Amino acid sequence: MGCIPRLEIHYSSPWMGLIRTLAVYIVMLSRSRKFGRYPEARWANCAFGTIQASIALLVLLSLVHPSRAFAANPDLETVLTGSRQRIEKLDYRASGRLTRLEDNGKRTSYKFVAKARWFPDGLRLLCEISGPGSEKTSLLLHMSVSGHVTIEAVLPGEKAASVLPFERWNDSLVGTDFSYEDMVESQFFWKNQELLAPEKYGARDCFVLNSMSGSQDRTYYDSVTSWIDRGILYPVHVVKTLRGTRQQKEFIYYGLRQVGGVWSATQVEAKLQGKPGSSILVVEGGSGKANLGRKDFDISRSSAQGEKVK
Repeated sequence: MGCIPRLEIHYSSPWMGLIRTLAVYIVMLSRSRKFGRYPEARWANCAFGTIQASIALLVLLSLVHPSRAFAANPDLETVLTGSRQRIEKLDYRASGRLTRLEDNGKRTSYKFVAKARWFPDGLRLLCEISGPGSEKTSLLLHMSVSGHVTIEAVLPGEKAASVLPFERWNDSLVGTDFSYEDMVESQFFWKNQELLAPEKYGARDCFVLNSMSGSQDRTYYDSVTSWIDRGILYPVHVVKTLRGTRQQKEFIYYGLRQVGGVWSATQVEAKLQGKPGSSILVVEGGSGKANLGRKDFDISRSSAQGEKVK
């Protein structure tokens, strides 16, 4: 067989370089006339075998290193990293009110007290909702570093905390448009993420992130689309699509501010498609650097003492 010249090939990953080299090798073989007897048959066998090996190698290495097989989207990485880091910096106390607004103008308001902090094993959020009578609802939500959520609750009429069954996660929280699982932003930790074409929301230039739940995610939502301000990497508009019914719930964030280096909203409005009226969560006070410890998230003690924001 004739001598194959040495070629200089530049590539972005080791196996792509190998496959390109094999491809060049095949081309050089096709140009060689020294295959001996039945050159066409030998060429066909050689080429087919080499191509099969190349494809198999590419598929294998793609499964082992998928991030290398397909170039990462730098904007997607920016959005996910920024959103997750924002949540991983949480350490706050907050107080305010949660109000249901009927389309006829009627308002039903509840006192709202919450605190949250990210620990090495994930986020803990403890909130208490009371009024307009003496009834009180306490919730402890824990979200792991992989986005797995568990919820404990002390509901009106109950004296002890218990795990809230998944079947109730989509229930209305004290009659508002917020559900129990709406209290945490687990969608940013789901595995399936894609960046859609950028859009404006109002005057803000936004990344548009589409988060899709998988079979491993405990959620009532099929997907969550977030319009995230490009400058501060904070959501200004979110649309959640429910599994099965495809009904949508819209969230609008107002009064964005930076406290202790972390962005937050002073108001969040929730609207359920096809349902008149809306609900608004308003933050009126609190601390962005609360230095909370694990003992601060004892739901039984908190509920028994009727804890107030310091």
